[in-house]
Amino acid sequence: MRISTKGRYALRIMLELAARNEGEYVSVKEISQSQGVSEKYAEQIINQLGKAGFVKSARGSKGGYKLASDPQKCTVGEILRLMEGDLSPVPCIGEDSEFCERAKACKTQILWERISKAVSDVVDTTTLSDLLEAKD
Repeated sequence: MRISTKGRYALRIMLELAARNEGEYVSVKEISQSQGVSEKYAEQIINQLGKAGFVKSARGSKGGYKLASDPQKCTVGEILRLMEGDLSPVPCIGEDSEFCERAKACKTQILWERISKAVSDVVDTTTLSDLLEAKD
C-alpha cells in the first residue's frame, strides 16, 4: 500500500491546523509556505477537507481555515480514507472489494486481511493530537 502525495499533504495540512488550533483562521498562503505545498494544490486539498467537514473556512482579511473539531477527535484513518479511499492492500478485500474468482482457494487472502486490519488498527486509533505530541 502506498499513500499518495494528496493523502500525505492532507495529513500535513491537518496537522498544521491542529498545531495552530487557537481559534484563529490560517490562510492558505501560510499553510502552503509552512508545508512546502503549492497554494493551488493546498487549496484543492483544503476544499475537499472542508466539504467533508474537517475544516471550517472564513472569508476576508482575517479569513482562512481552521479545524472543525478537536484534534483529539480527528483520526488519521478518517483523513486518509477521504483522500485515498479504501486502505486495503489488494482489491479483493476491504470496503470496495472486487469479486475474485480465486477467493475460495486463495491461500494469501488471510494475509491481506491481516495487513488491512493492522493498518486500520493503527490509523483509526491515531489522532492528530497523538501525532502532535509525538513530534515534540
